[in-house]
Amino acid sequence: SGGEQSPCLFQFRKDGFLVLEHFFTAEECDSMRNQIQRIIAEMEVPPHCRTEFSTKEEEQLQAQGSSDYFLTSGDKIRFFFEKGVLDERGNFLIPKEKSVSKIGHALHAYDPVFKQITHSSKVQELGRKLGLERPVVVQSMYIFKQPGIGGEVTPHQDATFLHTEPLGRILGFWIALEDATRENGCLWFIPGSHTRGITRRMVRAASGTSTCVEFVGSEPAYDNSQFIPLPISQGGLILIHGEVVHKSELNSSESSRHAFTFHVMEAKDTSWSKENWLQPTPELPFPSLYT
Repeated sequence: SGGEQSPCLFQFRKDGFLVLEHFFTAEECDSMRNQIQRIIAEMEVPPHCRTEFSTKEEEQLQAQGSSDYFLTSGDKIRFFFEKGVLDERGNFLIPKEKSVSKIGHALHAYDPVFKQITHSSKVQELGRKLGLERPVVVQSMYIFKQPGIGGEVTPHQDATFLHTEPLGRILGFWIALEDATRENGCLWFIPGSHTRGITRRMVRAASGTSTCVEFVGSEPAYDNSQFIPLPISQGGLILIHGEVVHKSELNSSESSRHAFTFHVMEAKDTSWSKENWLQPTPELPFPSLYT
């Protein structure tokens, strides 16, 4: 297709990421932020966060509840909290809207606002420019990166968590709903690091084990000086190749860094690993990006 030669595409294939400033409007960003405030207003603390445990056994049950809650979140809208924001009875120690770390993993399927953004005509058009033939949406997350406590995300490759055969079939769409700066925890990338495969996989642990997932392989020690920061304004979109190495620092600022992100798989001639934590369900097979 004629799109093969576009400079953007060339840049994406070379670096493993692409920054598209002002891809979404301020209104679109506000609609997502407002919708998430409504969702949080109705949020109930999940049961596994509310149990007081005194014995080892109760502690294990709580860990199991927590891992089941995560493992079965692929086709639901669920809440994950920053450390230390709830007491042992599940009461908030800080305002609840400041306590959430992320909401996942099916906003794109079940929430009208996020569904509309995910399948917006400009996203579909971009997919076609990128040459995606049968893209399906595998997951979505709203990430808060709360001021002062929004934890660091250590260097990783998305394909560690979302493995396909062959590799090179996963693409992340990362949308800044607020300005992302070096102070509040913008993304950092190692340009060109998407061409060496992956070194670590997160897989479902054998049933009956206390942890729900385990890692196979290990993350190499990356050279910090190779990372470059990608600050981006509200509405900007970063395309993330499934194997590019990226990270973000702790948010030490006084402003949050909200982002909405979703991952797409090119389903043509691709198999999704049965060992991935995330699996399509009868209730929610991976929906086509193209409508």
